[in-house]
Amino acid sequence: MTFEELPISVDNEGKATLGNAGAIRAQGAAAAAATAEIFDDDLDDGDSRRRDRVRARTISIKRLSKRELERGRQQYPETDYQRPMSRAECAQGEFADRPCPFVSCKYHLFLDVSERTGAIKLNFPDLEVWDLPESCALDIADRGGITLEEVGVIMNLTRERIRQLETKGLAKLKALNEMAALQDYCE
Repeated sequence: MTFEELPISVDNEGKATLGNAGAIRAQGAAAAAATAEIFDDDLDDGDSRRRDRVRARTISIKRLSKRELERGRQQYPETDYQRPMSRAECAQGEFADRPCPFVSCKYHLFLDVSERTGAIKLNFPDLEVWDLPESCALDIADRGGITLEEVGVIMNLTRERIRQLETKGLAKLKALNEMAALQDYCE
């Protein structure tokens, strides 16, 4: 797979955006094949353990040339389509179909775009968007609490990484509560 095939465009500020979902699905299939080859080569013949999943793949925008970005813009022009504007529209009505086709939504589990670097992380490079068992983080949150293992499967991360993220998030919440308590002493 080459970076020329990526449906990525960069605005005047240097922020990356993705083209339509069809282009992303094509990218995901190509990335899955490349990743599968890497894992097959890395496995030791004597090792009976095999990975059940393909690791997430990150695409750095900084490594793409202007020519590759322009070619991606020409191959996958941006299209206008109606999208849900609120959670109520997303959960009910014409947009309630699952898996959710709107991969550019920040709650979609298929890919993540880093706000800081613009890097694109394909969480499930071996699956198509319509093959995801869960596609929206908000749908999962509406169901209630689940175990670390279940979260790991849903997000294509290990149980340990989920535990680390949970610990970091709880520490941030604790710091916010402490800062709110100190607010009373100000003024």
